[in-house]
Amino acid sequence: EACAVVEAPTTATTLTLALGDALAVALLERRGFTADEYKVFHPGGHLGRKLFKVEELMHTGDELPLVKPHTPMAEVVPYMTSKTFGVAGVIDDAGKLIGIVTDGDLRRHIGSLLTLTAGDVMTKAPKATTRNVLAAEALRRMNEWKVGCVFVVEGERPVGILRLHDVLRAGAV
Repeated sequence: EACAVVEAPTTATTLTLALGDALAVALLERRGFTADEYKVFHPGGHLGRKLFKVEELMHTGDELPLVKPHTPMAEVVPYMTSKTFGVAGVIDDAGKLIGIVTDGDLRRHIGSLLTLTAGDVMTKAPKATTRNVLAAEALRRMNEWKVGCVFVVEGERPVGILRLHDVLRAGAV
């Protein structure tokens, strides 16, 4: 017996799906539908996780490891350890971020570390980001800068800190 060929409406089905998709995109554009609105409806989906902003993942308040330039390194090192970020931000009297003390800075000054202050050891003009940046973009910048965390600033004042691991754990990549 000859095998009968069944005609399936595959072309019509595919065309209908493509037309429906085009209409949906056109309506979203006309309405001005934003990525933030998309995230409200699909927060746990793959695309929704890519839309996390830095402010949703950053550490704030008492978690921030901040010291003044005159703070002795004998105090800075245990403070850095207690905050678990491996860094300390250095702020001036106006609260502006002027430097950062990293584990690398500690190693570079190991011979005289306990006779120095945070201002002596810090790396000036640290890399930073803002709260409204997408976490995936912040991660890209951290990789580019070869740093494991960045301070989140508003008007040069630190309001948060974001670790590379925070972004990865949230699945924002």
